[in-house]
Amino acid sequence: MPSSPSTPDAPTHVDAPDAGPTPDASPDAPHPSRTHEVGTYVRGPRLARPRLPDPGEPGHVRLVDAPSNRVRRPKDALGIVLALLGIALVILLTIFAHATTVGVQQDVQGFSRLLAQILTLPVVLLEGIVTLGAPLMVLGELLWRRNLRQVVESLLAAGLGLLLALLTYAAVTTFGAVSLIAGLTISVGGQPTLSLPAYVAAIVGLLVGAGPRTRRRSVAWSWNLLWFTLAIYLITGQVSLAGVLLMLLVGRVAGLTVRYVSGVRSERAHGPTLVDGVRRAGFEPTALVRVRDLSDRPHDVVQDIAPEGTAPLRRSGPWWSGSALGTPEPSPFDEATLALMRSSDHRIYSMTTAERDRLDVVVLDGERQVVGMLARTWRSLRMRGIEGRSAISLRQIAERAALLQYSAQAAGVRTPELLGVSAADDSMILVQEHVDGSLPLRDVPELVLDDATLAECWRQLLRAHDAGLAHRSLTADVVLVGHDPDGQPEVWLTGWENGDIASTELARRVDLTQMLALLALRVGPERALASVTGLVPDDEIEALGPLLQTIALPTATREEIRRSKSDVLDRLRDEIVARLPEANVEPLRLVRFGARSVVTAVLAIVAVSVLVTKIKFDQIADAVSQANPWWAVAAFAIGCLTWLGAALALMAFSPARLSLWKTTLTQVAASYVSVAAPAGIGPAALNLRLLTRAGTSGTLAAASVGLVQVAQIVVTVVILVILAAATGDGGLLRQLPSATVLVALGIVAALVASMFLVPGVRRWVGTKIEPLVTQTWPRLSTILSSPRRIMIGLAGNALMSLGYIFAFAASLKAFGLDVAIIDSAVIYLLGNTAGAAVPVPGGIGAVEGALTLGLQLTAGVLPAVGATAVMLFRVMTFWLRIPIGAVAMRILQRSGDL
Repeated sequence: MPSSPSTPDAPTHVDAPDAGPTPDASPDAPHPSRTHEVGTYVRGPRLARPRLPDPGEPGHVRLVDAPSNRVRRPKDALGIVLALLGIALVILLTIFAHATTVGVQQDVQGFSRLLAQILTLPVVLLEGIVTLGAPLMVLGELLWRRNLRQVVESLLAAGLGLLLALLTYAAVTTFGAVSLIAGLTISVGGQPTLSLPAYVAAIVGLLVGAGPRTRRRSVAWSWNLLWFTLAIYLITGQVSLAGVLLMLLVGRVAGLTVRYVSGVRSERAHGPTLVDGVRRAGFEPTALVRVRDLSDRPHDVVQDIAPEGTAPLRRSGPWWSGSALGTPEPSPFDEATLALMRSSDHRIYSMTTAERDRLDVVVLDGERQVVGMLARTWRSLRMRGIEGRSAISLRQIAERAALLQYSAQAAGVRTPELLGVSAADDSMILVQEHVDGSLPLRDVPELVLDDATLAECWRQLLRAHDAGLAHRSLTADVVLVGHDPDGQPEVWLTGWENGDIASTELARRVDLTQMLALLALRVGPERALASVTGLVPDDEIEALGPLLQTIALPTATREEIRRSKSDVLDRLRDEIVARLPEANVEPLRLVRFGARSVVTAVLAIVAVSVLVTKIKFDQIADAVSQANPWWAVAAFAIGCLTWLGAALALMAFSPARLSLWKTTLTQVAASYVSVAAPAGIGPAALNLRLLTRAGTSGTLAAASVGLVQVAQIVVTVVILVILAAATGDGGLLRQLPSATVLVALGIVAALVASMFLVPGVRRWVGTKIEPLVTQTWPRLSTILSSPRRIMIGLAGNALMSLGYIFAFAASLKAFGLDVAIIDSAVIYLLGNTAGAAVPVPGGIGAVEGALTLGLQLTAGVLPAVGATAVMLFRVMTFWLRIPIGAVAMRILQRSGDL
């Protein structure tokens, strides 16, 4: 027997027309065209229908499928993770909320005397029933049902639960904190005893390993008996609340671990159940063949699903042999079918019926939706504005997919027609039309992708957008390309299950971005961008630049970009700028947080925890009780002057005429943005947005914002010199720079200079700096030629720096701290610079720590009092500004200035 192909990209086709094999049949032979039920286009020539397994008798269904083996369910792995998190939570509550857990336990045990009068059965007898009766009842039912494997797995789960319980006991007694041991200890006969009932973990492990309570009555009764017994034990003081919770979770970890390692019986629709589900969808199949990688086909099995009361047909040889199929080496899959398999995480079947020559069956399995649900939830939490809608149940997922596909058909989009939906076991079945004679975009050669085909890709997507639909997952497998009988290109869009109806403008822009990147990988950025010109307005093309990021692309496209090792996204942005010189293609922030944000947040929590444990709160209470509230009001009022100073500086360096009110309002709104961006980045982004909305090009706007920041550095140095001269005392400036600082600066300067000796480094720096210098130098020359603008800009920067310095000094005065103004300025400027260097939103934690440390080291202020004064300063100049900035942001967004 000849060998089968090893990859799904090169399937073998058997060319056989509908009526059977004929000598002149070929894939290129045209078939009579027919008009699709949606739209007015005409379907093109089809490939000759591949032969599917022939059942041989009416009413019989030949099913080629993967064996219905035991599966490892992702929700069991998720359950293990959640149980481990629960164990950690119980331990933390026992340590840090010892009084609460003990109080709850004592409240419950207050009923022990009343219960002792009511109960007639000894507690010991109840324990015996639970520890012996429940396991025997469960194992007896499993043996009666002849489920020996489940018996072994349940016993293994019980043994693992007992072992984990003993290890937990050893770990607690050896490494446990005093508060943890105290929370797990009860009094038995007047003696303290560590309460970790290992039998609870063993029984829970056995019950979890035996399967869900909804399937076996003995498991349900055993769970009820266990809960009742534990409640009695807790009320009578036989166990501790934390110990019981800990053992319940340990037993659950043991049972789920055994279940996940061994696997469970698949609850998917297989065999006759699958065929019945297809029949409930309104079809009478004659053959169903699982679409899989061709290298896996020999592992499939063939079943003959016979009508009730008849015997299955006997076959000779496996399904892939000629005796089983009637033809040597067939493949029932064309490229469109394989693309459907690759683009979804569901089971795909090729189906033939007596009335229809070829249909596709999509089977959604409930157990496979757990990971997808978690991925969608994580994406919804992480992404900003482009996350998809999450579905709770399998039925909702199927209904959503059907709704999107029906909506696309109604909008006139060329997409496979959905013909029926049904449910079977833990699966949902969707039957849809098969697309003949089309290739997925990934298999289409570049020479075939002419301008008409590229334009048709955009027309189909724009037709969906006109109806308010967004696809959200445009990959090379969901875009199918074919031709009609007249040779005109046909493009099909499939895979709508992740889409949106009544979609947002951002979601539709993401679709356009995904299509642009997809086409650029095939025909290059120039042709891809040229293909959309004329179909999409220039302002929408410009809006695609900030979205050209890998995070906005589907996983398949990202992997393709990574494999190709191409800078296709950068080249696309360059093409947009070349076509639209005024376009702003700076990447838009699409994620709420990344890995760096998570690490930073963890470090901030650790720093705050350490700071809280070291601070002496009695000193803080004394300082607050003696604080002067009027100095706090003065700190807030002086800090507000920084908004005006920042507005004057931006107006002075702006190439466009700006309104003082709107510019000041933008600086107020920056106070709101700063809570979500590292220090300095949020205000700069808003200023850049204000300038571009005022008609300034992106490059010129960036240069103007950069000039503002450079001027701020110059003004800071000048302020320090002026303050030193005005006070007649250099203060801390006399100690700066020290010899150590000078040596460090010299070493850094030497390293930087040595790097410029390398020609490659010089060229790289030149390519990065030359465009910026070329475009910003004319702007800088214009500013330098206008003394009035220079004076206004420097005055604005000075007002902003002095506002923060005097607000900091007022905060110190509020607590009676007598620190010289020059020292306050140095402490603030150095501390704020050091804190802002940490990539934390708003410098939260870093600025406070740097200022507190500066007060302690340079002015001798106690850490508790210094931290209180710094917190007052931050509240007045940062936290109280956030709601005010939110209102300003809302006003600017409504007016269209941002």
